[in-house]
Amino acid sequence: MTFKYKLDGEIYTVIVVKKKNKNTYIKIKDDLTIYVTTNYLATRFYIKDILDNEKDFLRKSLNKVKRQSEINSGFYYLGQKYDIMLVPLENMRIDDNKIYASDYKKVEMWLKSQMLNIFTERLKYNYDLFEEVIPFPKLKIRKMKTRWGVCNKRDNSVTLNSNLIKYSLREIDYVIIHELSHFVHFDHSREFWKTVSKYMPSYKAAVKVLKG
Repeated sequence: MTFKYKLDGEIYTVIVVKKKNKNTYIKIKDDLTIYVTTNYLATRFYIKDILDNEKDFLRKSLNKVKRQSEINSGFYYLGQKYDIMLVPLENMRIDDNKIYASDYKKVEMWLKSQMLNIFTERLKYNYDLFEEVIPFPKLKIRKMKTRWGVCNKRDNSVTLNSNLIKYSLREIDYVIIHELSHFVHFDHSREFWKTVSKYMPSYKAAVKVLKG
């Protein structure tokens, strides 16, 4: 079953998948399609009524997907959006919210260099804050779909998501402090979050930004 649903003046496609479910589940896809998984007896009227009752959830979820799509489609660096201007320059130049370069490859090389320098610098800075005795970890950087960072106690390493370079230093510092705190408490217990809060009292603001 497929139908259109209007929310705040915008039209969205609803795709209904019927299974042997007792409950109904709603998920927003990257293309802003609303997927509803429900039981075989659910009618279109019943599903629309559920959507009407979950408008706040839909707004929040749709805005999150839209915001993430905007970040992924644009060029963001340390929380600021830049327009890339391709011009015949030997050296790349940044002016206000514009990056001037001869081609995209030079911008990518510059970004990788900045990523390594900034992540290394922030790792050392935040490591020095810790009063607990923890190892200084090896830094690894890679693109990850579902995680911002990974702590590996076996090889004493911290892996950071390369997409973090799109966010401000506050979000970068939070992820680093989060992963370093796992060397103290390798779980997400109350004591773990106390450690995170100890070194970043306002960490919830960073979490909110990263969650979109």
